[in-house]
Amino acid sequence: MAHFTVIGLGRFGIAASLELIHLGHTVTGVDSNPKLAEKYVEHLSETVVCDSTDEAALKELDLANSEAVLVAIGEDMQSSILCTLALKNLAVKQIWVKAGTKAHHTIISKLGVTRIIHPEEEMGVRVAQALNYPMVNDYISLGNGLYVVEIHIKAHLQGMSLGVLLNDIKGVIDPLLVKRGKHTFVKLDHDFILHEHDALLLSGNRAKLKHIAPRLV
Repeated sequence: MAHFTVIGLGRFGIAASLELIHLGHTVTGVDSNPKLAEKYVEHLSETVVCDSTDEAALKELDLANSEAVLVAIGEDMQSSILCTLALKNLAVKQIWVKAGTKAHHTIISKLGVTRIIHPEEEMGVRVAQALNYPMVNDYISLGNGLYVVEIHIKAHLQGMSLGVLLNDIKGVIDPLLVKRGKHTFVKLDHDFILHEHDALLLSGNRAKLKHIAPRLV
C-alpha cells in the first residue's frame, strides 16, 4: 500500500483518487474549493482545502510521504503551472500533471515532470492503474476482473525464463506473447528466455497480477 496526493478534485482527479482507494492505497485529495473537499471527505483518506499555487501552503501537506503527486487541476492552466513549479521547488520526485491543451503540455514538458497526461474522466482509472503498477506500460480490461497487461522487461530480468518468472502462478497468469523489436513470439513455453526491453503480454485477474508485480519492478 502506498500514499498518493491528488491536487484538483474535478471529474478526472476524483476518478483517479477513487480507483487508487479501490486498489488499496491511501489518498489525500486537495482542492481550493471547500465544497468539493467536503463532498469527498467520506470517500478519500483525507481531504484538504488548499491554494495549490501557494508553495508555503503545499509545504504544509508533507508531500514527502506521497509515492507520487498528481496535478489534476482542470481548465486553469496558470494554476496548474504554478502548482507544478511549487512542487518542483519542494523537491517532489514523482509529479504527474494533467495537461488540457497542447500549449499546456509544451510548457509543462519544460519543467521536468515525471509524466504528462491528457485524460478525460474515464482515463482517471487508467492513470491510477499505472501509478499502482508502474511497470505496466498498458492494459486492457476484459471484464469480470480479468486484464491483459503489457509489461516492459527491465534489466534485472534479462536472461530469466518465463517458468521462473511465473513460478508459483503458472496457469493462473497466462503469457500471451512477447514483442522483441520487429519480432513477435506467441509460442511461449516454460523455457522461453526473456530479454531486456521485451514487451510481455500477460492475462490474468487483478489479484494475481498484483501478486507478481513486485518481481517486475
